[in-house]
Amino acid sequence: MFHVILHEPEIPPNTGNIIRLCANTGARLHLIHPLGFILDDRRLRRAGLDYREWAEVREHGSFEEFLESVGPSRVFALTTRGRRCYAQADFAPGDALLFGPETRGLPEDLLNALPESQRLYIPMQPGSRSLNLSNAVALVLYEAWRQSGFAGARKP
Repeated sequence: MFHVILHEPEIPPNTGNIIRLCANTGARLHLIHPLGFILDDRRLRRAGLDYREWAEVREHGSFEEFLESVGPSRVFALTTRGRRCYAQADFAPGDALLFGPETRGLPEDLLNALPESQRLYIPMQPGSRSLNLSNAVALVLYEAWRQSGFAGARKP
């Protein structure tokens, strides 16, 4: 099982979509405060539909609090400032995937606390700034899950 961490998310529909994604992949979602919305926001509920009851969502006052309470195997930060493509990483269950707020990305001090090999980027065309947060989480989470053989997935 993987951990998805949203550091200070700002846009309710993105978080709602990620709740649904986590419910469907078996990942745990961790929200680092402050949040840019209230968790019962109607836009969040609409995007997550009825998946909130199927997803494990935890809130943490800080990234340090998350590390202390969860103790993930490793933390991979997704950032446009990464030097290693997410597809080159070898993910394993227990790893955490860290994503920053939609408008500003992860803080520099948080990124610098992680080894360079754990600061990943998603390839894009030159001149592109970033992907939508829920799309970025889906790309990386599904790659991590693929590498673990889609453990726990239902078979058609």
